[in-house]
Amino acid sequence: MDATPLQGTHILLVEDDPDGRKSVAEALELAGWTVSAVPDGRTAVARLREDSFQVVLTDLVLPDMNGLEVLEVSRQIQPHVPVVIMTAYGSLETAIRALKAGAYDYLVKPLDLDELHSRIERAIETYALRREVGALKEVLEDRFSLKQMVVESPAMKEVIRQVKSVAPTNATVLILGESGTGKELVARALHGQSRRAKGPFLAVNCGAFTETLLESALFGHEKGSFTGAAQRRLGAFERASGGTLFLDEVAIAPKSVQMRLLRAIEEKEIMRVGGETAIKVDPRIVAASNRDLEALVEEGSFLPDLLFRLQVVQIRVPPLRERKEDIRPLVDRFVAIACEEHGRAIDRIEPDFYAALEAHSWPGNVRELRNVVESAVILATDRVLRGRDAVILREGIQRKSEGTSLSIPPGMTMAAIEKEVLFQALSRNKGNRLLTAQELGLSTRTILRKIKEYNLPF
Repeated sequence: MDATPLQGTHILLVEDDPDGRKSVAEALELAGWTVSAVPDGRTAVARLREDSFQVVLTDLVLPDMNGLEVLEVSRQIQPHVPVVIMTAYGSLETAIRALKAGAYDYLVKPLDLDELHSRIERAIETYALRREVGALKEVLEDRFSLKQMVVESPAMKEVIRQVKSVAPTNATVLILGESGTGKELVARALHGQSRRAKGPFLAVNCGAFTETLLESALFGHEKGSFTGAAQRRLGAFERASGGTLFLDEVAIAPKSVQMRLLRAIEEKEIMRVGGETAIKVDPRIVAASNRDLEALVEEGSFLPDLLFRLQVVQIRVPPLRERKEDIRPLVDRFVAIACEEHGRAIDRIEPDFYAALEAHSWPGNVRELRNVVESAVILATDRVLRGRDAVILREGIQRKSEGTSLSIPPGMTMAAIEKEVLFQALSRNKGNRLLTAQELGLSTRTILRKIKEYNLPF
């Protein structure tokens, strides 16, 4: 056994035969691992409640419980710990039964010690990987949990109250609010607090695709159903089954897609583009819009029946100008995030920095605030943020005070001019990509690409 032993590993060995228990324990200890050897299932369960282990190695036949029962209890108490089943009654049926019950591996007696060592080593590596994946999942869940939502203002406290009330249900939710207010964060919080939290969360931006590609993104397509469909693809409705499907900018969806959405929500089934068979699906639908959907219904561009289906529950996320109490705690959070991401250090934030931010109307809402704070942290000349560090903010105020006419200073590059034109057009259209694209004679995809390219707060 030449492999380097993995140190700090604690193995629970459950074996009723005294000689077998002693020989296996010695073999594992010689490999450099700590072993707690017990003779029966009840003692094993007690040890699982008292101590932490990286692997459980248990005989299948025990005097009080069988190995599968030990496996079941182990998965409840220490779910990351792999369980390896040993038995002298080796058969394919027994192996399949153990693996189906959740066993990590299966060993047949008499044990080959080299094989035992390699199997346990792999189980230890699996334990480490499971813990790492679990930790990453916790980080992601925390990132998109209610704890990440700043709720100093009465308006946001009401949003949190609604999320907590609605999340445990399967009700379809419509989230309304201006661009940059955090509608997706609310959608993720709804998912994270729901009974579907262990299922997938998929977000589809209905304004980011052409009509055909949006249909494919939502409902999937069969091979050869349109040019470029080289293979079958599952859509978001299928992939989000058992979880949550977030339809962002649903107001921009074409009428044909709206009709398919309505049928999918009502019938809980979809048909792939180019397909002939209806497929049952079960995602929870959360939709969002920065436009007045009732006004769109009145003008005939949005289906009234779809609106009724989407707004079983409606949550309005207030713009930042209506929740000024949240600006300071948001600034503190964004400063900490920017320092960590860019390797900067800020020791103090002067009152005039907060005051400058609180005086702004924030047309780009929380997204714009984060961009401003991040820029201030990056450009700060020392470890203190002062009012004068909010350079982008002052330029934004100047832009507003000068009206919508474009003034080009000497030396301004074409890229800077394009950025300014796009910023003003988006501001006039309250962040609506489709209206901005129509005004500027560009495609919606180009607008989305430019917003990302110039890091605009929309």
